[in-house]
Amino acid sequence: MKLRRSSRRDFLIPLSSMSDAAFLLLIFIILVSLINYRREVKIEYPEARSAARTGAVKNLEVWIDRDGLLYLDGAAGDLEGLRDAVDELYRSAPDTRLHIIADKNTPYRYLNEVISVLQLLQYRVVSFVVRDRQS
Repeated sequence: MKLRRSSRRDFLIPLSSMSDAAFLLLIFIILVSLINYRREVKIEYPEARSAARTGAVKNLEVWIDRDGLLYLDGAAGDLEGLRDAVDELYRSAPDTRLHIIADKNTPYRYLNEVISVLQLLQYRVVSFVVRDRQS
């Protein structure tokens, strides 16, 4: 018995699973983008005559708003939490730069409290973040 072979083959791409793959890809992109989410506190930056950029890769950001509320990397904190965070930071990565970001209307006493904690811990890798006058 002789069987005939078909010389023509139709290739079909299953399109019903393409929407599932696109949906999973969309979920993956959304989740990955949320990992690097940086929380910021709304403040008005003070102005400076000259500014320099830091080259540090990892930073601890200390935000101080005009009411004296303290935020560590965007999460609300206090001076005791700052002391513990800086102490742990100094033990694990002593070259990590600490950025102090304060509202331009923040009373100096709140800045002085933060600086006093840093002086007590003898933490010396500190930057004050300001807005350049040209921008």
